Amino acid sequence: MIRYDILPTRCGDLLVAINESGLVHVDFVAGLRALPEMSGWQQDHGALAPYLAEFDAYFTGRLQHFTLPLAAHGTTFQQAVWQALCDIPYGETRSYSDIARAIGKPDAVRAVGAANGRNPLSIIVPCHRVIGQNGSLTGYAGGLEIKKVLLALERSN
Repeated sequence: MIRYDILPTRCGDLLVAINESGLVHVDFVAGLRALPEMSGWQQDHGALAPYLAEFDAYFTGRLQHFTLPLAAHGTTFQQAVWQALCDIPYGETRSYSDIARAIGKPDAVRAVGAANGRNPLSIIVPCHRVIGQNGSLTGYAGGLEIKKVLLALERSN
């Protein structure tokens, strides 16, 4: 059973979904990526309240490290990339090449980009902290404007 709720944020509505093990999906409703098929999901504000409270604290600059249980599914490679993303300190950025080196696969830059793009836990697994080698902002499932806002939020705190 997947339960979800929608959290209004300064960047737009955020879909937050959990199962019995933890977070399975976090994404901006109006983002560039299609939302998952939600038939059979149940909206449950009570069950999501602790999760939504942490997101609210993040968006108001009171939280830099999430403590929520995660239950995202992915390949071994994707999981390694997502863990490397979690290792990027709040307010800092890394390039796709940096992530590829961090997981011991320096030639897998494109695969790192693909795994980054399949991250089901936006913000929690901070794919917004990944930028191009030249410092440019690159794709983000929520859209580049949201990526700019998230990076600015973190840099100001």
